[in-house]
Amino acid sequence: MKTPTKLLLCHHGTAGAKRAEDLAHEFAIPGTTTIVHCLVVPELWAGMQGDDWLNNASTRDAFGDYVENMLENDAKRELAAVASRCKERGLAYQSVMRFGNPAETVLAVVGEVGADLVVIGSPRHRGEEGLNSRMELEKLVRGLKCPLLIAPHS
Repeated sequence: MKTPTKLLLCHHGTAGAKRAEDLAHEFAIPGTTTIVHCLVVPELWAGMQGDDWLNNASTRDAFGDYVENMLENDAKRELAAVASRCKERGLAYQSVMRFGNPAETVLAVVGEVGADLVVIGSPRHRGEEGLNSRMELEKLVRGLKCPLLIAPHS
């Protein structure tokens, strides 16, 4: 496999994403490869309003703002951490943060940035901590026009 110039790393802070980052760093060459960090906030968060226990509109709005701020702060922390690790290794870094369906969003970002390699983590095991955002691997594989590497479980 030739050295990638634009490597799209799908990373959202889970154990699988961290394994994907380690794998991406194995393929990236300082001065040649740019790591494009794609963080997708799954659309399932859009409906998180606490309607089942919040009983008035202003309380629901306040809760919605709280969730939105929490997600944004978590995302900013992840982006900063990956950027820092890339800098330590002398790798060029860009970030893209989007909201939507993970597979569809990754396909769109691949086209926008001209990625020539995509690296993702493997689906988490049952019982493993973290959100399972349900990356539709078949949709992703069928739509990609570049290689896909899936980091194995350790």
